[in-house]
Parts: sequence; structure tokens; C-alpha cells
Amino acid sequence: MVEIKKDKGKNESIKIFKFILYSLIGIFMFFVPITIMGKSSIPLDHIVNYIKSIPKFGPVYAGLIVTIGGILPFINKTWNKDKATSIFSILKLVGIIFIFMGIFEIGPKALLKPDLIPFIYSKIVIPVTTIVPIGSIFLAFLVNYGLMEFIGVFMQIIMRPIWKTPGRSSIDAVASFVGSYSLGLLITNRVYTEGKYTGKEASIIATGFSTVSATFMVIVANTLGIMDKWLLYFWLTLIITFVVTAITTRIYPLNKKPDLYYNGQKGDSEKIVKNNRFKTAYKEGMKAFDKSPTLFESIWINLKAGIKLALSIGPLLMAIGVIGLILAEYTPLFDILGYIFYPFTLLVKLPSPLLAAKASALSIAEMFLPALLVTEADLITKFFIGIVSVSEILFFSASIPCIMATEIPLTLKDFLIIWVERVIITILISVPILHLIF
Repeated sequence: MVEIKKDKGKNESIKIFKFILYSLIGIFMFFVPITIMGKSSIPLDHIVNYIKSIPKFGPVYAGLIVTIGGILPFINKTWNKDKATSIFSILKLVGIIFIFMGIFEIGPKALLKPDLIPFIYSKIVIPVTTIVPIGSIFLAFLVNYGLMEFIGVFMQIIMRPIWKTPGRSSIDAVASFVGSYSLGLLITNRVYTEGKYTGKEASIIATGFSTVSATFMVIVANTLGIMDKWLLYFWLTLIITFVVTAITTRIYPLNKKPDLYYNGQKGDSEKIVKNNRFKTAYKEGMKAFDKSPTLFESIWINLKAGIKLALSIGPLLMAIGVIGLILAEYTPLFDILGYIFYPFTLLVKLPSPLLAAKASALSIAEMFLPALLVTEADLITKFFIGIVSVSEILFFSASIPCIMATEIPLTLKDFLIIWVERVIITILISVPILHLIF
């Protein structure tokens, strides 16, 4: 009997040790800047930069990812399952054309200017499609072994009063920031259809928490040249994004969404934890740890998911990125849209108000595009664009079609209104803070 108890205690100690170790590895890889060869960045970014330095890696890898990703919907015969999928599948084919133009430097000179196809190809597609699978490997340490569930219990006390969502929704928020919006939306849709979120709660979470991940934020920071201020950028963006969500939660259209469960279900409302919060958090964390696969299995599953995501976004980034820059450079479309935000960028005294307004308007097409317009701008404008690129959350190259593919009750009109609201609120909140810092 004594031996059994000893063995049980020993196993429990090993489990706790692994839980702490895996969590610390994940936190280190994503959030602890280190200096290597004079460059300060997070370890994940250093690994990706080393891989990108391999001779011929960029053109071979990115060419394969975009080409395979572009033809997969047609091989799988999923390209025409609905109107949105058909449009994006055709855009992926356009992405293949563009990347071959970039790799082999063939095509119209107007498109081969350094700030068009070559820029999207080398500065966006190669780093993004590289960092997603590599980042996915290390996500196993953050999302698979109970850290999110552990944190979720402590977050319960603020989720309901601030964002009007259950405490468990903090898992969605963390999953998006350390994983991806697709992972966050997958969780949100599943929990909603299981009757654990109402339609209103699911809509708030999808448009307020399911933003791009820390992995993608690294790309934005690198593009803007602010990676030396990574922690400031990350925490400012995280806080401002969630403050904006707290506001949009209380205004139209989110405040008018019905508080009903999916398909008329009775629903499973969350039990409020009032006592022994640490004990409950520990129990939830260990429960998730017990259900998790082995470390090797987790890494393999995450790597496959990362490659799948890279195949999906690679051709879209190439196509929509180039098309967006063509529209920005050769048409007045985003200049016109930018005037929606110009009074606000002027009001808060951004050093480059019209440029910032125009760049903000680009975010509805693809969240990376705003950064491309302000690479030579002043530090405050670059920092603001880095923040709004994430806090606006909704863009047509990925997040909007992803949400539209779920059961979450949101319409195209909702997306457009919420996007405008989020950009304006981000301007009004972030720029005064940036003036104080810089």
C-alpha cells in the first residue's frame, strides 16, 4: 500500500515537472528575447532566420508551398464548394503565377518593381510560410499540456465583466495569440455548437479574440523594423486589442446579437469558481495534461497543421498581397477608403496622418499590407500600423472567410462595420499612448 502511494506521488511529481518544463520552453521560444550575433529577437525568430539563410531555400521552399497550396483545392475538388471558396481558390492560382514571376524575374516591369512582386515574395511569403510550420512545432509546448487551461481559471474573474464572455473563452484568446486565428476559431465554433457559448458570445470571441498569432506579429515587427522593441510591441498590441474588444462588445452590431445557444440548445453555462482558484486551475491543467498525446505526437500533429496552414495562406498572401499593392499604387481605392480614418489620424496628431489612414484601410484586404506602406515612416506611425494590423482582426485573405465557414452567426455587413469600429477605436487609444512613450 505504501509502495503504491509512493509510486503515485512520484508519477505526480514527474507530471508537474513536465507541465512546468513544457510551459517554460514554450514561453521562452515565443516571449524571451535573446541576442545572437548582435541581433536581439525571440528564439523562434533566430531559428527561422537561420533556416532562411540556407542557399536556395527561399525560392525552392516558397515556390513549392505556393504551387502545391494553389492546386490542392482543385486536386481535392473543394474549390467550388461555395462562392467564397471559389474566389479564393482562383486567387491561389493567381498566386502561383505571381510567385513564378518573382522567382524567375519574368513579367511586366511594373509588377517586378522592388516594392511589388519581389517585396511580397521575399519579405512576406518566404518568412511567413517558413515561420508558421516552425512556430507550430513549439506551439505544442504552449497549447497541448495544460498551460491554457491553467491560465483560463484565473482569467474567469475578468472575462465576464470586461468582455461579457465565459472564463473558458480566455483559452480562445490565448490560442489565437500564441497559435493562430484558425486555431482560435476552431475552438470557438466547436464550443459554440456544443452549447457552451451563446451566439452573442461566439460572435464577440470570433471578432475580438481570434486575431493573428504572436508568430505572425514577428513578421509584422520585422517588416516594420521594430523587432528590437518586440516586448513593447507585443504587450501594447495585446492590451490594446483586448481593450478595443471590450468596447466593440458594447456597441452595434455585437450588442444586438441574440444571447441564444446553437440550434435552440438549453446550453451548458459555465460554473463560476469562487474558492480555491489555484487548486481548480491546477486540476484543470493536469486534466488537460493527462489527455494530451506524447511530446513527439504533439509536435508531429502541430507540424502537420502548420504545413497545412502554410499551404493555405502562402498562395493567398502572394496573390492578395500583390493585388493589394497594385491597387494601392495604381488606383485611388485605398486613398478613398483611407479618408474614413483620416479625421481620426489627424485628430490624434500622427506624424504621417494621411499615410497612416491609407495604410489602415489596406488592413481589410490583408493584415500584412499596411506594414508595407510605412516601412520608411517615422517610429510612431510604424508602431501604430503594427498595432492596428493586429487589433483590426478582420481581413478578407483569411480571417473573414474562416469565420464565414463556421456556424457563428455573423454576416458580411457585420464584418465591415466591426472592422471600421476596431480601426477607429485603435487609432484613438493607441496613438496617445505612443506619443507618451516616444
